[in-house]
Amino acid sequence: MMSFRTWYESQKQTRKFHPGWIVMAVGGVLVVAGIIAIPATLVAETAPPPAAAASPPGASGHDKAPGEFMPKVIEQTPGPARLRNAKTIQVDFSPPPDEAMPTGEFGKAVRLGKAIFTDTQTYARQYVGNKLNCVNCHLGAGRKADSAPLWAAYGMFPAYRDKNKHVNTYEERLAGCFRFSMNGKAPAPDSKEMVALVSYSYWLAKGAPLGVELKGRGYPQLPQPSQKPDAARGKQVFEANCALCHGVDGQGTEMGGRYVFPPLWGKNSFNGGAGMSKVKNAAAFVHANMPLGKGNSLSEQEAWDVAQYLDSKPRPPDPRKGKSS
Repeated sequence: MMSFRTWYESQKQTRKFHPGWIVMAVGGVLVVAGIIAIPATLVAETAPPPAAAASPPGASGHDKAPGEFMPKVIEQTPGPARLRNAKTIQVDFSPPPDEAMPTGEFGKAVRLGKAIFTDTQTYARQYVGNKLNCVNCHLGAGRKADSAPLWAAYGMFPAYRDKNKHVNTYEERLAGCFRFSMNGKAPAPDSKEMVALVSYSYWLAKGAPLGVELKGRGYPQLPQPSQKPDAARGKQVFEANCALCHGVDGQGTEMGGRYVFPPLWGKNSFNGGAGMSKVKNAAAFVHANMPLGKGNSLSEQEAWDVAQYLDSKPRPPDPRKGKSS
């Protein structure tokens, strides 16, 4: 049998094309490629994955439309007492703007919910027993952080509440607001008013994680004051900072049959079962939000004192107890 070398030399001498040349060339290329490819594959399989590119400075994602990014985790600390010492992850979140409200039937429900929330006296009057609107305690149409915003509350229900000793749905939580803060009666869960309020809350919370505490939820709880809260000092704080809007008598400012600033005690205010009737809650709300537009301008002690002063005033009774608070 002719050896490869002998065959190759004979082809060189004849200088004629032979199909075997193609086979030989292709085979050589494949052998070389295999020699290179095998170690390259081994290196690739053992190399660590490339590091993610760093975000440019100042890129927070807030310029994106709602729902285009997951809210950013900004803090992880031992949870506050209200969460039973559970670990709390606080997340930075902003609700969608009004101009992004949906259209169609759901959009109508969302808009009605906002209308009820900002003008409860007009759109849900049959369920209200005083002169307040939901927005009086939840500023900015339920948007303002540190003023119990709706978008931060929605995703935390169902939840157990000490107030009534059972697990509450979000609808039941809203029903409590009507019963206590509005000193009225709750709309039925399937009523157009309740469906609208839940729809508005759901829409404001669109894109927020469920069951995760959002930064700005509720009112920022104040540490215990260095001095015991004092109603006499609180009266001075009230007259210097609050009476201009709410009146020296605390009965609010009424124009054209509508309250521009709400009454803080008396028959037209919240009853003794409302969360705001607790000194610690009132102090937290006042410190973060009052005077209107000048939140955090009072000292913590002043906030505690003026809350104690408000608590010393008469108001409708807690319907669960049947006596004035």
